[in-house]
Amino acid sequence: MRRALFCTGTIMLLLACTSDESVSVDPQRYRTEDGGLRLALVKQPYHGGRNVAELSRNPDYLERGGLAGILTQAGHRIRAIQTVGLTPDEAEEYGEWHRMGLANGHLAELVTENERNGALTIGLLGNCNALMGMLGGFQHADPSAGPLTVGLVWIDAHGDFNTPETTLSGMLGGMPVAVSAGLALHRLREESHLDPPISTDHILMVAVRDTDPEEEELIQAHGLVRLSTQDVREISPALHREMERLSEVVDLIYVHVDMDVLDPREVQGHGLTVPDGPSSQELAAALTEMFRYPKVAGLGIASTPAYDADPGELSRQAAYRLIAGALAGVLGR
Repeated sequence: MRRALFCTGTIMLLLACTSDESVSVDPQRYRTEDGGLRLALVKQPYHGGRNVAELSRNPDYLERGGLAGILTQAGHRIRAIQTVGLTPDEAEEYGEWHRMGLANGHLAELVTENERNGALTIGLLGNCNALMGMLGGFQHADPSAGPLTVGLVWIDAHGDFNTPETTLSGMLGGMPVAVSAGLALHRLREESHLDPPISTDHILMVAVRDTDPEEEELIQAHGLVRLSTQDVREISPALHREMERLSEVVDLIYVHVDMDVLDPREVQGHGLTVPDGPSSQELAAALTEMFRYPKVAGLGIASTPAYDADPGELSRQAAYRLIAGALAGVLGR
């Protein structure tokens, strides 16, 4: 059965296709008339942590360094600076994880709106639990058809592929990839507007080098594809091979970066750093190559050390470097 393709705003899907094929997209869909890019900055301060302040300061910290001005000076157009919030009734709902799901639902709505209006979403995210909302937003970017097939490029020192049955820490922040793949916490995923879950065949893990024992077993059991830190540093043929593979089988691709993936010297205030991470310059160069692929539709920057946790503002500058690298790739399409 042929499905209708969406053509709303400047987003144009060019080929009608069968339901088991990926669509073709307009590589220039985010371009402005004067050659820059239409961008939307979306802040998701909810993080789903328990027994701590419910809102992260990290997204505001990223914005307040002058990000919008930097992007405007580079010739881009900021369509919107948006902040996820709960309604008064939602804020009274029981449970941090439940409220995280509700907040992610609002995040998804913003991402969907931006994509339909031809703006590339840059997520400024409190932590990686925003993943489900980002994916949910892209999944429902087509107003005239069913859910799109979304691929995930997961760039993180950790796999975040735990479930409540495998986790050592009990942290929700160690589970979002598994949740997105439908392995656990189905209400949280569905509240995040991610339904159906993404396929594990459509997940690419990059520079993941610290996993729990049973988490590692789960990763291997599901056959998740992985690229190493060295693949990032070298921009290896494997990186291009996997981006080409994803592009052939999904409709859109979301790229998610947890700042703990970097060399610990650039994220000294992050509590979960792991040795042998790429520098921000190395990862920015790899992001440029990834974002040359037309189906890549958004970037999320999560868990940036902020304020006193970022001496010398090294982490914020590293995040800006990653954003610039990604946008260079979009401009190179």
